[in-house]
Amino acid sequence: MELHAYRDALLRRTAGRRDRALFQSGVRSGTGVLGVVGNGWLHQRRDPAHHRAAVERLPGAAFRASHLEPWWRDRGEGLGLEPGRTRYAAERFVLTAGNLSVLDVFDVLEYSHDPRTQFMNWSSLTYGAWDFPADARGYTWGVAGEYITPRFQVRAGRFLVPVESNGLRLEHNIFRRYGDVAEFELPYKLASKPAVARVLTFRNRVSAGEYDAAITLGRATATTPDVASVRRAELKQGFGISTQVEISQGVGAYVRAGWSDGKTETFMFTEIDRSLAAGALIRGGAWGRREDAVGAAAYLNALSRPHRDYLAAGGLGFFLGDGRLNYATERILEVFYSMAVANKTYLSLGYQRIANPGYNRDRGPADFFGFRLHAEL
Repeated sequence: MELHAYRDALLRRTAGRRDRALFQSGVRSGTGVLGVVGNGWLHQRRDPAHHRAAVERLPGAAFRASHLEPWWRDRGEGLGLEPGRTRYAAERFVLTAGNLSVLDVFDVLEYSHDPRTQFMNWSSLTYGAWDFPADARGYTWGVAGEYITPRFQVRAGRFLVPVESNGLRLEHNIFRRYGDVAEFELPYKLASKPAVARVLTFRNRVSAGEYDAAITLGRATATTPDVASVRRAELKQGFGISTQVEISQGVGAYVRAGWSDGKTETFMFTEIDRSLAAGALIRGGAWGRREDAVGAAAYLNALSRPHRDYLAAGGLGFFLGDGRLNYATERILEVFYSMAVANKTYLSLGYQRIANPGYNRDRGPADFFGFRLHAEL
């Protein structure tokens, strides 16, 4: 059993028609099941990768987003986002810089994005195989640029990475160690229904250990392989492909597939080298509860050959390590129901079933039940 508590504060300031500055902070308390180890996935998305039970302040995010209209755009053309919100050009450049979550800029899926009221598992947070730039709390410093049109969107960014695996301290030389991300987004129609396809690529340069090098050293010294003993400047690369489609009013589905080269240790996210996720979300308008939602998703996670060999030889990752791994893919099913119990207040119940947790055929299946209360003031 586990208990988590969060309190967030968000300040938003609009500096002119095309400029926004945001600051978000909060506090948290709680620990994950089993200290958040023993699984490639994480069943609770808002729990940081480090596991303290004490109440602690989260520094949060502080960034600035500037919207720039291209000189060739028709000045009468615009895009209204929400009533009372700033009206932005339909075609524009966006520059975002500061302390932020990379997932607020890249891979933003409508049906699998908000852990407060949607899916909780980290396999639904983003591509499981994407070791995205972040400290142990999920934030980093960096800059991203976007070109947005009604026809397509393209964005790219460079961000700081931790000094060590799963660390809080960031390497501040962005030309020495960094995480690069690029994404292309294309709206399209699927059987006349609105849909969006995205392709993401990433390239991380970090001080990491290579699995094969650790195995070779372990054999030469008759010791258990340890990636910490072979750390040096390494590259990790990969990609992700996703699509989401609005099946009917209030009903949507998504699919995500991700791949990383899996040669080096997991550095910032979770221990997944190949990932596949598919899910659907239904709004409650169909049964007279417009603010409710129900969702179901399935996830398939796998490891690269070097990663499997390292764990089978007794090596440890920051989440995995059973001594001698009897490998099998992780298979996860998640369902939830989010119910509006008052104005901007939501109660969510969830269930997850995990086969082969930690990629170990000798473990599981495991069952998790979740309860969330989310209120906005």
